[in-house]
Amino acid sequence: MNIEQAKDIVIKVIVEALEDKVEVAEDMQLIGGDSLLDSMKLVEVCLSLEDLADEYGFEFDRTSEAAISKSRSMFLCVAILAEEFLNQSEA
Repeated sequence: MNIEQAKDIVIKVIVEALEDKVEVAEDMQLIGGDSLLDSMKLVEVCLSLEDLADEYGFEFDRTSEAAISKSRSMFLCVAILAEEFLNQSEA
């Protein structure tokens, strides 16, 4: 997997969670006031990524220190989440 594939995976999962109602960009905010994902949709995204990670042969850890940290959370935007998904696939 490369970064473009990881971005495609994350974008597809978010589009499905939002039921194709918006166009998802790499800089789309995933948490905070400007996010289009409510907490339930974010959980749905995480569960979908966990399932896909299993298909790719790794475990996606959404509870890691990188996920929890407010300043460097993997949920800041689509591109950062894709980078974390890729990093975990390579670990």
